[in-house]
Amino acid sequence: MAFSNEQLERYSRHIILKEVGVKGQKKLLESKVLIIGAGGLGAPAALYLAAAGVGTIGIADADEVDLSNLQRQVIHTTLDLGKAKVQSARETMEAVNPDVRVRAYQTFVAADNIMELVRDYDFVIDGTDNFPAKFLINDACVLAKKPFSHAGIIRFRGQLMTYVPGQGPCYRCVFKAPPPPDAVPTCRQAGVIGAMGGVIGSLQAMEAIKYIVGKGELLTGALLTYDALTMEFRKIKLPGNGSCAVCGQNPTILKPFDYEQAGCEIKA
Repeated sequence: MAFSNEQLERYSRHIILKEVGVKGQKKLLESKVLIIGAGGLGAPAALYLAAAGVGTIGIADADEVDLSNLQRQVIHTTLDLGKAKVQSARETMEAVNPDVRVRAYQTFVAADNIMELVRDYDFVIDGTDNFPAKFLINDACVLAKKPFSHAGIIRFRGQLMTYVPGQGPCYRCVFKAPPPPDAVPTCRQAGVIGAMGGVIGSLQAMEAIKYIVGKGELLTGALLTYDALTMEFRKIKLPGNGSCAVCGQNPTILKPFDYEQAGCEIKA
């Protein structure tokens, strides 16, 4: 593909990077990323991926914008109250970059539709806020052999890791199963500082971009944690788990399934 003069100007700061260049920018424009969740994590990730020129971005979320979202979900505005989050996100992303094709899925992501959703994408971003969804996304991506970025935020803390097939443990290798319902406080109960979504969601976008252009080290085999109050990042090495129920040597999970839902959680 040949760049137009407008594209050369739009992506000029990428093109002059030796790690990206014309070849890397073409990869971005030809790539497809699915974001599950248009909230605190998905919102900044979607904005930066659109600005970067990721050619096709899918965004899946069943909710509508409400006033409490606006403290952290920067892709939506006060004028979007009551609007489907995926519609609001699509309008903002297309306004940021008309090169990008946005596929909006106003649906609750569950075991009966997730394999179809992830099928056509090169990379998946988990922007959800609860354990059942995170395990569902992990299992689907492992089974479909799709790389993805996991993240979670609560209070002043966040974490993320990246799974690439054949390159390190999956989310279930590390955490095995969700905690019992109500065992961990939700963001609605415990709170979350709004800018935390921007920090961690932007890092998820960076992982997707690095994967697409094929440069740098991904968070495979590692969990990155961030404490905003102490301004400390920690990178924790994660061991593999040969007995993992979904990616181990003798897997017992052969298709996605749903757990009971609970909202806005992180397992520390």
